[in-house]
Amino acid sequence: MNAKTVMPAVAMTAVSMVLTLAVVVMWLGTAVPWPVAVVVGLGIDGGWLATLAYERRLAAQGDRNRAVTAVGWSFGLIATGVLIAHALTTDGARGAWLAVAWLPIAAKALWLVHSLWERTALTPVALDAIRGIQQEARDEAAVARARLRAEAATEETRLTAVTEAGARVARVQAKTAATLAGAWSTLETARQGDGTNRALTCVTERVTPASQPMWKLPVWGPSEPVPAIGAVPSLTNDELDAIVADILNAEGTAMPYRELSARFRARGHSAGETRLRASFGRVTRKETAA
Repeated sequence: MNAKTVMPAVAMTAVSMVLTLAVVVMWLGTAVPWPVAVVVGLGIDGGWLATLAYERRLAAQGDRNRAVTAVGWSFGLIATGVLIAHALTTDGARGAWLAVAWLPIAAKALWLVHSLWERTALTPVALDAIRGIQQEARDEAAVARARLRAEAATEETRLTAVTEAGARVARVQAKTAATLAGAWSTLETARQGDGTNRALTCVTERVTPASQPMWKLPVWGPSEPVPAIGAVPSLTNDELDAIVADILNAEGTAMPYRELSARFRARGHSAGETRLRASFGRVTRKETAA
């Protein structure tokens, strides 16, 4: 996996070093002896290699040094500056030399990419675990989507069935209402007919000679409640207090409400529990205040 990033960086570094050495020899060879130019070129490339090796050693230990990194970039900039200066001072092929002047900086950038790759690289076990987690998340999402679609389809089917059932009920109710309306109309027509009263009088005259039958349709509406036969009128508050006081005075001792209620019912009186309890409280407070 490291070869994907380290091989391009090594190749770019080698090309830029050879190119830098060649340019230094060609550029300075006319001004100084060529061994001096070779030494200058090897010095630039050697400093670059030394700082690069130290950076790789620190990276292998999981550490980094900003000073060493700055020195390495400085050697890269120096090499790039030499290439640019040579391209600007040469008479021919200036564009070609400028086109390759960026190689030292590109080599440093590739080593930076390689270091970032190493810092973020994971073991195959970790990668398999991550893939398993992602696959599990995708499976759960797919199951959740399928469940939601199934629930939506079920709800749509249920709503359709309820709507159709409601429509059938509405049609039956409308049909029944029309039938009842026709029946009431027929009865009303029969009641308002000219011969209806005479026919009823002929039928009922033998039983009640002076009767005048009245045939009316039933009326659907509120009716007044019929009072119960022999209903006992409700007691007023004063009457209720007097009965409660009489029961309490007859006992002579403190009496709980439950016993008072039982004695009250035993005497044949009738009152709601709320009113009886309120009366018990009023009488008790009066006796306590007295």
